Amino acid sequence: MSVDEKTVRHIARLARIAVTDEEVAPLARELSSILDWVEQLGEVNTDAVEPMASVEEMALPMREDKITDGNIQDKVTKNAPARDDGFFAVPKVVE
Repeated sequence: MSVDEKTVRHIARLARIAVTDEEVAPLARELSSILDWVEQLGEVNTDAVEPMASVEEMALPMREDKITDGNIQDKVTKNAPARDDGFFAVPKVVE
């Protein structure tokens, strides 16, 4: 794909980047070569490649799915600056 100087100036304006007249031509060549490389990636057959979030294959640890209350309300609010009936008390910020 070929990027012309007008496109480079437009991209620079959108990105709020100051580009001098001397920098426009080299940037056009660089952007064109980058886009050519990206087009080459489209030719790679990735049909057998599964989508992944990491290069390391791993499984998340599972826990038993049961509901628990915790029963540690006193421990949780122990160091709170202000408590009210087992809950954190915060100053009113909205009138």
